[in-house]
Amino acid sequence: MRRWFADAFRSLQFHNYRLWAGGSLVSNIGSWMQRIAQDWLVLTVLTPHSASAVGVTTALQFAPQLLLLPWTGLVADRFDQRKLLLWTQGTMALLATALGVLTVAGVVTLWEVYVFAFAFGCAAAFDAPVRQAFVGQLVEEKDLPNAVALNSTSFNSARLVGPAAAGFLIAGVGIGWAFLVNGLSFVAVLASLLLLRAHEMHPHARAARKRGGFAEGFTYVWSRPDLRAICVMLFLVGTFGMNFAIWTSAMAVKVFHTGAHGYGVLSSLMAVGTVSGSLLAAGRSRPYFVHLLGGCAVFAVGCALAAVAPNYWLFGIALAVVGVALLTFLNSSNALMQLTTPPPLRGRVMAIRMGIALGGTPLGAPVAGWVADQWGPRWSIGIGVLAGILAAAVAALYMLRHREPFTLAEAVVRGDLVERGGEGRKF
Repeated sequence: MRRWFADAFRSLQFHNYRLWAGGSLVSNIGSWMQRIAQDWLVLTVLTPHSASAVGVTTALQFAPQLLLLPWTGLVADRFDQRKLLLWTQGTMALLATALGVLTVAGVVTLWEVYVFAFAFGCAAAFDAPVRQAFVGQLVEEKDLPNAVALNSTSFNSARLVGPAAAGFLIAGVGIGWAFLVNGLSFVAVLASLLLLRAHEMHPHARAARKRGGFAEGFTYVWSRPDLRAICVMLFLVGTFGMNFAIWTSAMAVKVFHTGAHGYGVLSSLMAVGTVSGSLLAAGRSRPYFVHLLGGCAVFAVGCALAAVAPNYWLFGIALAVVGVALLTFLNSSNALMQLTTPPPLRGRVMAIRMGIALGGTPLGAPVAGWVADQWGPRWSIGIGVLAGILAAAVAALYMLRHREPFTLAEAVVRGDLVERGGEGRKF
């Protein structure tokens, strides 16, 4: 147990990573509070319990991941990532504060929430690939899988606190204060960026300025059968299986007839699963393709259990199962894609990953909301079941076709990636 604990948290030995992880945890709590408050504002204040409107809000917030894809990854690879994060995090802080002021003043309208969701999504589209690639500068290459997993642990640990805190705050003083708290929480991550020790960084080579830089990332991903398979799986799960804001809010209001506090508790129950999944990933020495298959298969089972859950608490338990499976899939795909990609291309590959995983939300979220309004949220969750089954099938077909479930990740641990210049070859 002591050995596992030391392995699972080994990235915390680096001062810069500890600082970054602490600031991110505070900011992530605020971000989860905003997510809950935004959905609750749209569902219960600005509309007559319209899951479709929540779906539109979600779609607008994640559409920039795909719309801005030609630039987000290229910016992450070419420019100073620390300075970029200061800009993106600062922008999101200002947007959260402005939305909070409008809401507290009682003058916010639905179209304004749509505008803020889209603007927040634009900042997040530039932030996400930079943030994921930046972790590689805080730890040594051999500890990157662990750092990626601990990042997810931080994000999902915040999910344990943020939704429940948002529920109490909304019930106690009003929705707008959750936005203001989120704006204030960005101070922690901005401070951590400013206080990093430059001499302890592990800088990577920046991408050269040349024509076709954006296309280079797509060409690289397309040349790798394993990455192509992962991208298809990410599209299926991200587009049709990650509509939890719609499912959970609709189930809370329409099926279990609970308030903001009950909605927040359900989100926190799912976070128990996602934190567990993150910690399991952190304890692994390396990711394998079979983890993607297992994660998607269990994800489908968890969604099926959630869809038929007869009461509030069994629904919450099913969400925890979904959380473990989802984080197993997401962490493994993240680590595999980063470890098997040369550093000068990582920003673009991570942008493609985020664009596919989240950029499909404008398609999936409105569909999930419409199905929830027309036939009920249980049928909407059924879409997630189908997505998990199809994604698991893609993984199984890849593994059968190539007769090798493991990718270059094991070679990376042995040091072969550096020797071979980061080729996307299976072994």
